[in-house]
Amino acid sequence: MEESKYFYGLGKRKTSVAKVRLYLGKGTLIINGAEPEKSIPRKSLIQEILHPLSITNNLSTFNIQIKVSGGGQSGWSGAISHGIARALIEFDESLRPILRKNGLLTRDARVKERNKPGLKRARKAPQYTKR
Repeated sequence: MEESKYFYGLGKRKTSVAKVRLYLGKGTLIINGAEPEKSIPRKSLIQEILHPLSITNNLSTFNIQIKVSGGGQSGWSGAISHGIARALIEFDESLRPILRKNGLLTRDARVKERNKPGLKRARKAPQYTKR
């Protein structure tokens, strides 16, 4: 993309990390160098990604370039949304109350629970047999 001034935000969710750059432009979105539909085919997740821009009325204000790694589609969309919200604050500090009220600045700390010894998964125990 162009080498002009950009606003940066780092977003995280589960094991995903998204590096978001907002350039002033007409509203294009590029995820890992491709169209968003190739990286994240579910429309609901793309709506989640664009949610910070839609509530602040900035959908067609920025060209967005995103590099995201780790995890899957759901983690990616959450991380990108978090990164866009942080980059919007770097652009305009007055957007902070709107984003905070919609819960977009809080890092969702829920991660997969580790497997415990003697169990099949994190909490599922083997079936009990009496005899």
